[in-house]
Amino acid sequence: MTDVDTERMTAWVAPRYGGGEVLRTEIVPRPEPGERDVVVRVHAASLCSGDLHLLSGTPYLLRLGFGLRRPKNRMIGQNLAGEVVAVGAEVGEFQVGDRVFGEVPSGAFAEFVRADVKWFALVPDGLDMETAAAMPDSGMTALQGLRDIGKLAPGHRVLVNGASGGVGTFAVQIAKAFGAHVTAVCSTRHLDMVREIGADTVIDYTTTDFAARNETYDIIFDLAGNRKLRDHRRALTPEGVFISSAGAPGGNWLGPIRWLGSVLLTNLFTRQTLKPLLMRPVTADLQYLAELATTGSLRPVIQRHLPLSEAAAAIGLFAEGHASGKTLLTALPVR
Repeated sequence: MTDVDTERMTAWVAPRYGGGEVLRTEIVPRPEPGERDVVVRVHAASLCSGDLHLLSGTPYLLRLGFGLRRPKNRMIGQNLAGEVVAVGAEVGEFQVGDRVFGEVPSGAFAEFVRADVKWFALVPDGLDMETAAAMPDSGMTALQGLRDIGKLAPGHRVLVNGASGGVGTFAVQIAKAFGAHVTAVCSTRHLDMVREIGADTVIDYTTTDFAARNETYDIIFDLAGNRKLRDHRRALTPEGVFISSAGAPGGNWLGPIRWLGSVLLTNLFTRQTLKPLLMRPVTADLQYLAELATTGSLRPVIQRHLPLSEAAAAIGLFAEGHASGKTLLTALPVR
């Protein structure tokens, strides 16, 4: 994808619900900024689970807001880093030429994206575009779960279930940056990787049941959704915090809603804190993640690095699961 037209651009679109096979590229009008918008030339983008949900339209309850028969917004992609090429009349936060990153509602898998300034933060000097593009969704999910819900503090014992995925690799590193002792649960092939990013103890779930061990944790951050709630509670301290950003399998209609309901209901009858997590994009959190990355405390784990022209194939691979960090798409040479 190259910029060959000042009025049009190439973008990935989803004309109907499905998987990577429904995606196609189209020539569409190049966006113009609204009063509080910026237009960003995309240098790099990354995949997140939200892309899969919006593309597939599952759980079906989502379609009440995003289109019953087909997506209301055909553009796809949420996480990106790039260069500001136009600003709205009321924008004072950024100027043309600024390097920015963030999570937008849609449209990141294109040559240009337009979004409100609230979705972006500056990429600081010393941080490359690829690193910045990999951080928004997964990094903010890990940060808000551990810091805001878990009230993470030095010395806390933290267990991350699903430690090898996009959010999990951030959670391990953020917990270490806060001074916690981190136990990471993952499959055999990811053991070395989670050790390398700082986990103090690593559990191979194919051979060891973390809930059956004689260990308890101040915080359990569940990103896998593969265990019953009582298993997590058994591994929590009496006043520990369980955070769910996965839910249990719940089918295509309601998804994890039943699971989340049981979490909230149980929370009413225990000293333990049991809460689901729905990440909310916050500019200050993007800035904090960038600071951690520039100091070396945070390093996104990149599983796949593909050109944006291969976005459909990348989404197909991502949908297979068993992720080891992030899948990155590069639209332009990064600087």
